[in-house]
Amino acid sequence: MIYANSPSSALMRNMFFLFISLIFLSSCAARKKAVTHTPVISNTEARKNNISIEKANKQEIASYVPFTTASYIDRFKTIAIQEMNLYGIPASITLAQGLFESGTGNGDLAKIANNHFGIKCTSDWKGKSYYKDDDQVNDCFRVYDKAEDSYRDHSEFLKRKRYAALFELDKNDYQGWANGLKAAGYATNPNYPQLIIGVIEKYHLDQYDRPEGEIQKIKREDRVLTQINQNIGKAIKDSLVQHTPTDKLYTIKPGDTLYNISKRFGLTVDELKALNNMADNNIKLGQKLIIAK
Repeated sequence: MIYANSPSSALMRNMFFLFISLIFLSSCAARKKAVTHTPVISNTEARKNNISIEKANKQEIASYVPFTTASYIDRFKTIAIQEMNLYGIPASITLAQGLFESGTGNGDLAKIANNHFGIKCTSDWKGKSYYKDDDQVNDCFRVYDKAEDSYRDHSEFLKRKRYAALFELDKNDYQGWANGLKAAGYATNPNYPQLIIGVIEKYHLDQYDRPEGEIQKIKREDRVLTQINQNIGKAIKDSLVQHTPTDKLYTIKPGDTLYNISKRFGLTVDELKALNNMADNNIKLGQKLIIAK
């Protein structure tokens, strides 16, 4: 006991506790480092980038007219039907996601970046970016020249292996698609399917969906699944007329209207416009229209 309080014993005890403290602090630091996320881009860089995007789109932003639900649906239903006919994604799903993700087209991403689906940047994204806090600080979102580009990219984005099984569903099976999107990891919200289905049924968006025959379904599945397997990470060229057999084309004659042409070939006017990427009902003599899905 005489030696317990000697200078050398005290020094040894101090060194021992210092050693234990260093181990403890190192352990805490390691755990903190493991859970701390460092943003890919600094706040200053993100703010500078966003200002440049807003400046480039200042005229469009200044002239922006807020959407109502009705005006949003009317504005984008044609392109949603077009995407359905091309790829098999129910038009109701596309419209409901657009309404939900963009805040009826009135959210910042939609107004500033023309991004209506909250699609984030991926390693293969070559376009402009807009930064916004979401799952992480300064998450990177895609910027489009116009809203229609966002709708087309939504279809292209879904043409990935993780979503491949959805394209085997009927193109009017919006419930299957809503549940499948969540199962494939499109959204983290556990109630996402119910939210999307709720939007569809509240606004009767399923009226824009169309069934397809068994042969049509098989052909569409083969075409889209082949694209998924062969074109991952590649931009797929969008050329409707150039790749359409001549027997599926109709040449406008005197007296023709979209209505009588659609009735002649068993289509609705909206389907005919979607097949030909038409924003209005204007047609001209000699114009060639796609008249078969």
